[in-house]
Amino acid sequence: MIDILSAVLQIAGAFFYFAGTLGLLRFPDVYSRLHALTKADNLGLGCVLIGLALQAETLAGSLKLLLIWPLALAASAGVSYAIACRADSLGVSPWRKEKH
Repeated sequence: MIDILSAVLQIAGAFFYFAGTLGLLRFPDVYSRLHALTKADNLGLGCVLIGLALQAETLAGSLKLLLIWPLALAASAGVSYAIACRADSLGVSPWRKEKH
């Protein structure tokens, strides 16, 4: 049962990574691309790490894997903020739908 749950979580994580990558390629501006990447990839990372933690041989190994997630969340938030601030300082405006 643990193996099946682990596989489902890892597949769900891969799906969220795919969704984030698709958002990076399809969204029109830097701000919406950042949103897609940070939300989808952080959720994907969480699913993959929980799936891997279920397969770890020791509790210490599981906890080390799970510690990666909050560290990546903090790093992702900081880097995304820096990118958005830099884009704003360069005058990159958010995308707006054109009215006909």
